Amino acid sequence: MLFRSRFLLLLALAGLLAFVSLSLQFFHLTPVSTTKNGVNSKSRKRVMPEPVTEPPVTDPIYEALLYCNIPSVAERSMEGHAPHHFKLVSVHVFIRHGDRYPLYVIPKTKRPEIDCTLVANRKPYHPKLEAFVSHMSKGSGASFESPLHSLPLYPNHPLCEMGELTQTGVVQHLQNGQLLRDIYLKKHKLLPSDWSTDQLYLETTGKSRTLQSGLALLYGFLPDFDWKKIHFRHQPSALFCSGNCYCPVRNQYLEKEQRRQYLLRLKNSQLERTYEDMARIVDVPTKQLRAANPIDSMLCRFCHNVSFPCTRNGCIDMEHFKVIKTHQIEDERERREKKLYLGYALLGAHPILNQTVSRMQRAAEGKREEVFALYSAHDVTLSPVLSALGLMEARFPRFAARLILELWQDREKPSEHSVRILYNGVDVTFHTSFCQDHRKHSSKPMCPLENLVRFVKRDMFVALGSSGSTNYYDACHREGF
Repeated sequence: MLFRSRFLLLLALAGLLAFVSLSLQFFHLTPVSTTKNGVNSKSRKRVMPEPVTEPPVTDPIYEALLYCNIPSVAERSMEGHAPHHFKLVSVHVFIRHGDRYPLYVIPKTKRPEIDCTLVANRKPYHPKLEAFVSHMSKGSGASFESPLHSLPLYPNHPLCEMGELTQTGVVQHLQNGQLLRDIYLKKHKLLPSDWSTDQLYLETTGKSRTLQSGLALLYGFLPDFDWKKIHFRHQPSALFCSGNCYCPVRNQYLEKEQRRQYLLRLKNSQLERTYEDMARIVDVPTKQLRAANPIDSMLCRFCHNVSFPCTRNGCIDMEHFKVIKTHQIEDERERREKKLYLGYALLGAHPILNQTVSRMQRAAEGKREEVFALYSAHDVTLSPVLSALGLMEARFPRFAARLILELWQDREKPSEHSVRILYNGVDVTFHTSFCQDHRKHSSKPMCPLENLVRFVKRDMFVALGSSGSTNYYDACHREGF
């Protein structure tokens, strides 16, 4: 009898512990582990705010860590998730290049010593890193539009050049490519094993860091690809506007947005004092220091755990960094509220979204060309696209950020096609301006293709408030703005 009582007591305790454990996991108080490169950790990367996992107040260090996007941090991914009766038709990937060396130098300080060669025994590491370097060394005869053929295919300087992709940046996109391979090729068979050149669409700006990022992702996605099948197109504009770059009204929106940024900076006395103190340390005028955009170099040092520079007058330190980073966060918040940037974003993103929608429509008609599109780009590419889609709460594009548009066909109703929008692995479809209300009257976990088409072809111009403008050219040239 005593044994039975003890057994029942132990059983009750076990049940209570199981309940507590599940409850903690449900409320995200303990991590549900995912493994990446042998590291178990909880993902802290989120597109939209999640009060349970994020700091209760703005934390510039936390935000800076998210921006660095350290490859060893695991994250959840929702790409490729759909009911079993849906078929994946095409995928359109927009990426920001990976981690890079600074574009600017803090005046009168030594450049951060970061090695841009690719070394197998140095962190961060990826199992395909050595094979990637070997494969890139065979790509001299690849089909690239000018001037891409003159760019190196992987970073290879013992001391990084300005703006050069780092080993971290390569690993970030090898991981992105491998993740997309597991989902889109292994699971959904988006491409056949004998895929052809015309089934890919690859485009990049003329910077080595974007070409190399695109190649790293492509190698993770299609390991040991046939160089004869690869054709990268060159895009002269960071907006990927092709032949539709002249847009006076877009430029006017940008001027108003830059004026807003300037006025916000003037109001921030703590920021000005910080710049003055930093200028004193490096012994240059405050205006010269500010023009050198010191946060760019400081972020690189922060992401690579390299100390901030010192002079005989003192050291630039973490407090300086936190003040400038906090101002950046405040600037993003005011940008969303004032909505001047939205006008610029709608016109800036229209050409690339229009091209993507046209490609989706051809795929929906049964054409099998360009079913996987990759745009290797910059933060100034992704940021307007995110805003134009209505993802105003999305974080500023981190290093190796990815924005993906998926096109699906309902096998039970083959004439119906739907889209999913994902940002850094998070499904944000129902946060977009053209699909926010769709969930209210539909049980499908995605958005009708028609909604996206209507948005790009018509509603983007309505959102601008441009009466009478029904196309891109008229919206760009309307008078009286």
